[in-house]
Amino acid sequence: MKLYFENNFNGLPAAFTEAGIRSGRIAVVGDTNTLPLYGEPAADVLKGIFREVHLFAFPAGEEHKNLSSVESLYAFLLDRHFDRKDVILALGGGVVGDMAGFAAATYLRGIRVVQCPTTLLAQVDSSIGGKTGVDFMGYKNMIGAFHMPEFVYMNTGTLATLPEEQFSSGMGEVLKSAVLGDADFWKWLLANAGAIKDKDPDAVLTMVRRTAGIKEAIVLRDPKEQGERALLNLGHTIGHAVEKYRDFSMPHGHCVAVGTAASGYISAGRGLLSRKELDEVIRAERLFDLPVSAGTIDTEAILGFTKSDKKMSAGRIRFILFDRIGHAFIADDVTDDELRRAISAISGDGSL
Repeated sequence: MKLYFENNFNGLPAAFTEAGIRSGRIAVVGDTNTLPLYGEPAADVLKGIFREVHLFAFPAGEEHKNLSSVESLYAFLLDRHFDRKDVILALGGGVVGDMAGFAAATYLRGIRVVQCPTTLLAQVDSSIGGKTGVDFMGYKNMIGAFHMPEFVYMNTGTLATLPEEQFSSGMGEVLKSAVLGDADFWKWLLANAGAIKDKDPDAVLTMVRRTAGIKEAIVLRDPKEQGERALLNLGHTIGHAVEKYRDFSMPHGHCVAVGTAASGYISAGRGLLSRKELDEVIRAERLFDLPVSAGTIDTEAILGFTKSDKKMSAGRIRFILFDRIGHAFIADDVTDDELRRAISAISGDGSL
């Protein structure tokens, strides 16, 4: 899995050539937000190396991340006689990447897919590692498959059009990545906060490259999440529970930020993390316009949602804690009382 970092689409032909993909058909799959913005520019570049370039859009929004939407893509591919030699290019955020990737994993038992993420959240997280899937019966990514992309092409130029809320959502995953595995990167983020928030092209490109590198290194060591890859779930157990409780109205990266704060609270409660380090995490999340509170929430409802999380193992939650900024670990002994205290800490005004 090779990662490309550019600020336009012009490098796509060379990336396809390097991957040995030079002819046939390609379906550029986006949603009703991303395809009008980027579909034609990407297609124009691809027409030089593919004999047929087709555009397909899912309805935008997490509420459309389901099997019905994927079925519509299956029908589109069948109508155009796509076969196993053809390619899907996922052009959009995490919802598009997950659904297009899942369709590629299951259509004809698997065809090639290239991820071309257009949001910060997707560039630093969901496009890397081959996880695909759809939501089912209200549960996030409950149906899916591992299907590695041929490569991931990140055009950071697309972030210039990203709404501020979505940019800050991506920062939730950026900060999480630094907390779990790179203290030096954490310091760099704080030192360059102004340039990042101003979306300085060089600063953003460096940030995306370094964050993606953290995930790529872990995924390469543990591609099927049998061990170390679970560290990437820092902030996600309670984060996903909050996301479901809010009926997916709260951006994913914001939920991860809240979940990371909750993990810090449990870690500090165990004496693993100093109050100073916990306060530093909270201040950094606020600096990048991330919430540290989920507002008024029902503690028992959130706790119940954690019990149906995919990260359950033998009836226990594999929770990710950290004992310093830059080092996380897997804990399977987090108690319900610890979870309740953490959930209480991230409710209300978020004054941990």
